[in-house]
Order: sequence, then C-alpha cells, then structure tokens
Amino acid sequence: MPELRKDPVVGRWVIIATERARRPSDFVADPVRPRVSACAFCEGHEAQTPPEIFAERRPGREPNGPGWTYRVVPNKFPALRIEGDLEPSGEGLFDKMTGVGAHEVVIETPDHAASLASLPLDAVADVLLAFRERMLDLKKDPRFAYVLVFKNHGEAAGASLEHPHSQLIATPIIPIMVSEELAGSAEYYALKERCVWCDMLRQERRDGRRLILESQGFVTLAPFAARFPFETWILPVGHRAAFEDSTDEELRGLAGVLGEFLRRMNRVLGDPPFNFMLHTAPFREVQRESFHWRLEIIPKLTRVAGFEWGSGFFINPMPPEDAAEALKGEGGPIVITSPAVARE
Repeated sequence: MPELRKDPVVGRWVIIATERARRPSDFVADPVRPRVSACAFCEGHEAQTPPEIFAERRPGREPNGPGWTYRVVPNKFPALRIEGDLEPSGEGLFDKMTGVGAHEVVIETPDHAASLASLPLDAVADVLLAFRERMLDLKKDPRFAYVLVFKNHGEAAGASLEHPHSQLIATPIIPIMVSEELAGSAEYYALKERCVWCDMLRQERRDGRRLILESQGFVTLAPFAARFPFETWILPVGHRAAFEDSTDEELRGLAGVLGEFLRRMNRVLGDPPFNFMLHTAPFREVQRESFHWRLEIIPKLTRVAGFEWGSGFFINPMPPEDAAEALKGEGGPIVITSPAVARE
C-alpha cells in the first residue's frame, strides 16, 4: 500500500508510492562526466572572471592569477546585484523592492575534471570554510537577511558550467521555505521545549532504518518524509542553528562525511546529477533553541510534474528506508521486490 507521510517540521505531506518502488539501479541516470576542456574557471584564465573576493593561494602568488586552491568571485550574471538600496514600495496590494543582494561563485578547485567526491579531505574542508567566511562577511551587511549556499552538479541539475563550483546568494528577505521551517520548529519548541531536529536525530539514531552514516559529529540520513528518491540530509549531532558558527574542526568533520556520502551515492547511482542546499538560520532572527542547520542533497532522478505542482504533494517511488539501506554500502545495492512501474 502507498503511504502518506507528514514532515514533522513544516507539516508537508509526501506520498511514498511503494507500489511504484524500484531497484536502486533503475534510478541510474547518465553520469556526469565533465569534458576536460579549458573554461573561464580553469587556472590561468582568471582574467575571464570578475576579480576574486576571497581565495586560498600558495605563498607568494598574486591575487587574480594562477596558484590558487579555490577562489570566490562575483557571479558574472547575478540574480541580485549588490549595489543600491532596497527601496520597498507597493502597487496597490502588490509589494516590491529593488533587486539588491549578493551572488557569488565558489570555484572549488583548479582541476576541471575533479568533484567534491574525488577531492582530498583538506580541499573539501577548504570549500566549506569558504562558505563560512563568505557568510560571516555578508552577515555584516544590514541589507541582507539570509544567505543560501547551493550547488548544481550536472546539466540536469541546472549547472551551466562544468567546472566544479557552488554558489551563494544573499537575499534581503528570508526565503519562504526557510520561514516555514522556522515557524514549524518554533511551534514544536513552544510545545515541548525541545528542538525538533535534535529529537529527530535521537529517534533516527535509535531506530537505524534511515541512518546512512554517522561520523565526526555528523549524521547522514534519509528523511522520514523524503520528497525525492535518495533525498539525504546531513546534520550536526550537537545542536547548532547557524552554519557560520561552525569551527574549523567541525568543518573538517563535515568534509569527511560529505565526501564519503557522495562517493557512496556515486557507487549506487552512477555519479548522478544532484543539487545540494544549505538550510541555516537567518542572520537577524536566529532562533537558536529551536532551529538546527542541515545540508540537503537531492539527486536528480525523477521529474516534478502536474500533480506535484498543482497539489504541493510530492510522489516518491523510493521508500527512504530502502534508499538508506542501499547507501549504507553493506552488501551492495538492495533489490526492491515490488515491480517497477512507470510514473505515467
């Protein structure tokens, strides 16, 4: 029987379509294999990007030239521009403001053919450190309320450039998905005087069915009401509301867990396109007792269609317990006995 599952934070219902369940191998997409060709993000082409904001370089190397391990540059085609004032106004019942924000690109490595799954631990930790340092800097700007860190890996996931990179966008308002999480977690805390994410972690660690990996103070799990096949969350075990409060040691631990998970995902799903998004507390309204940051990883294996857009429900043909079992790497990918059924 299919199941309806409710997300305990935002109250969103998901259909776990067990009668449409598939083997993990049924979800293998065309692997992301970068063409090894020079691009604007490659070492030696620094003049093709805007001047760098932040970078790690070998000693004696000049800014905006070769000799770097990672660079952060403004996006050449930004969604929001850093210049100007917000200037909120209205047109009758409609509200608007100037499109002020910041849009930056983290070029993760000089190696065009690398990925976060193949980079050494120190290099992944450096990328996470770059996220933290840029968030701390953008936090000083009173115009900005939130920074979303995200990565699009592969064309199917929205990447327009192949070279390994991720992005940050600072916005003057709190995104609605984050607002819903803030409201839901605050309501839970008001009722129980506990963080819903901490309670979730305790239950998942005891239960074990959806637990994929636990190491270095971080838990990797398949969420109970997963919207998509192989949707995965990485959360710190210790309560932490804001990612930018992470220490160097914590970021190094996260780097190890993230790299290990991505390698497992690639083994099971064949290097699929994916998105990751960092959900963290807003700058000015930090609900430190009730909110808990997480990294959300979603392989691009299915499409959102009319029912999802029209209803707000998501249909997931891969039960999260089965996805977690496949990703644990114990005995290899599982076989789901239910027959595979096409979405349409």
